[in-house]
Amino acid sequence: MPEPATIFFDVGGVLLTNGWDTAARRAVTDGCGLDWEEFEDRHQLVATDFEVGRLGLDDYLQRTVFYRERSFDRDHFWSLMCAQSRPLPESMDLLAELSATGKYLLATLNNESRPLNRHRIDAFGLGDHFSVFLSSCYLGHRKPEPEIFAAALDITQTPPEEAIFVDDRPLNLECAIRAGITAVHFVTAEQLRSTLRAHGVDL
Repeated sequence: MPEPATIFFDVGGVLLTNGWDTAARRAVTDGCGLDWEEFEDRHQLVATDFEVGRLGLDDYLQRTVFYRERSFDRDHFWSLMCAQSRPLPESMDLLAELSATGKYLLATLNNESRPLNRHRIDAFGLGDHFSVFLSSCYLGHRKPEPEIFAAALDITQTPPEEAIFVDDRPLNLECAIRAGITAVHFVTAEQLRSTLRAHGVDL
């Protein structure tokens, strides 16, 4: 196997907590006293458009929350959305080590809406380590669609046999393998370190 040149990272569940998954949505809606089933039904109808950049934050909030008068405003709801994001310290330490080697092109490959993606990049200093952010909101495709893996390889000009993809979800990994990319299932930071080393990554 050729030496790895590019390492693609999922963000939510690998480096940070998930930004707006079911648990995060439930925590915010419960905290605001919203009807969960009503909110979630509306969310599911617009989730894809939100994550691939066809729907902005204002329209998303209008369709899911502020279609009726509330006792709180959009800024408050958005602050609660942002508060669901937290770093996974051991994973972030590993990322910093990888970045410090200067040997690899590091890129994100994640599903995320544009506003949350921007918030998480800024709030957790991801720009200090990643050279490129290949998020669904920029590429117009989501994992596990094959198009997002093809775009990631094209944009980074990486032959698939020189690419590694780290994710915590098996389906995403299976689709990366179909694209010829070496897939690494994230469980813990220590397990990730060992697996990357086994694939020739200098750590």
